[in-house]
Amino acid sequence: MAEEQQNVEKQFAIQKIYTKDLSFETPNSPKIFMEKWEPVVDFNLSTRVETIDENLYEIVLTTTITVKIATATAYLVEVNQAGIFTIAGFTEQELGPMVGSFCPNVLFPYAREVVSDLVAKGGFPQLLLAPVNFDALYASHLQQVQTPAPAKESLN
Repeated sequence: MAEEQQNVEKQFAIQKIYTKDLSFETPNSPKIFMEKWEPVVDFNLSTRVETIDENLYEIVLTTTITVKIATATAYLVEVNQAGIFTIAGFTEQELGPMVGSFCPNVLFPYAREVVSDLVAKGGFPQLLLAPVNFDALYASHLQQVQTPAPAKESLN
């Protein structure tokens, strides 16, 4: 009896890209507009993956930016940019980079545009986020997950 060889075709498709949630706050306006514009920017990214159905995933890229002038917060912007993706035929080893790097890389330009628009509409100079190397971030995440935490010494 000969074994049948199954050829599973890899499929990737963007079903939908949308802004799931956003927030823009200027807690120190209007006084902050009178300050000399020398901003300190704190930029954070995170992703969340949810399986919707077989081979259907929602990936949410959360971008959080806090901009301060000295110790006063000029503004805080948070954007949850989401996408629904069909991802089929990939091995478990291939699926991780798809949802952890490739899909966030697809979503980032949309999040970048939303951030830029919100900041400008808030009355501040345009903020253009620099490109992000999601492959390096994913590799770093894998390294952190795979590295065991150092053992705690007991003081007995």
